[in-house]
Amino acid sequence: MLTRIFTAAGLLALAGPVAAQDCRLALVLALDASGSVSAAESRLQHEGLAAALLAPDVRRAFLAGGPVALYVFEWADASSQAALLPGWKMIESEEDLRAVAATLERAWPTSLRATGAVADGTAVGAALLHAAAALEAGPDCPGRTVDVAGDGVSDQGLEPSDVIGSLYDGITVNALVVEESYDDPMLDRRLGGDTGIAAWFSHVVLHGPGAFCIVADGFEDYERAMTAKLRRELETPLASSDAGGVDAG
Repeated sequence: MLTRIFTAAGLLALAGPVAAQDCRLALVLALDASGSVSAAESRLQHEGLAAALLAPDVRRAFLAGGPVALYVFEWADASSQAALLPGWKMIESEEDLRAVAATLERAWPTSLRATGAVADGTAVGAALLHAAAALEAGPDCPGRTVDVAGDGVSDQGLEPSDVIGSLYDGITVNALVVEESYDDPMLDRRLGGDTGIAAWFSHVVLHGPGAFCIVADGFEDYERAMTAKLRRELETPLASSDAGGVDAG
């Protein structure tokens, strides 16, 4: 069943024209637009990511070496994923980063959460499925990383572990968790007393050598957390044996 779903997803027009194939990293950024995210919080994500891409340390990390291929989309319930860039964008210059940042800021008024176009629901597994399809259709880079931002655990659709176990060989999955008030005794018991959304992401979503989770203290802290996460991802060697884990950023 999962293979059939992935095959259908792979037929989507996910990969825009990419001029070069000498990229060092294919990086997918998945922004949370699920029911727990308000329109104002969605705007903070768009603006925070745009600002993080232009932070001096992040700019230097993007441009220190071969090009980085970038794909950005929003995810929400099991049937709602929407690209925020026109396919893959090869980052080869500061002008490329500025163009991407401007596109992300312009995209917010018509984004999933800004328009209320999605049902209330959180489907991290479906987001991972969409990201895997994007990577399959995208440029052939030696490094492949998916970065999932979220403020809640899955409550519908495919389990993240099923998607990762089937489709994520050789792909690293990191996370940016927006840590807010979250009280779920059943989740706490499932995690053996290790509470919080970051613990769920660490147990269920993180994947691959060196995978890590950065925690944002609310959406107002999104820009700082995204800046720290991008810098770390872009500066990490492709073959890393570091242990993953949660980082307050």
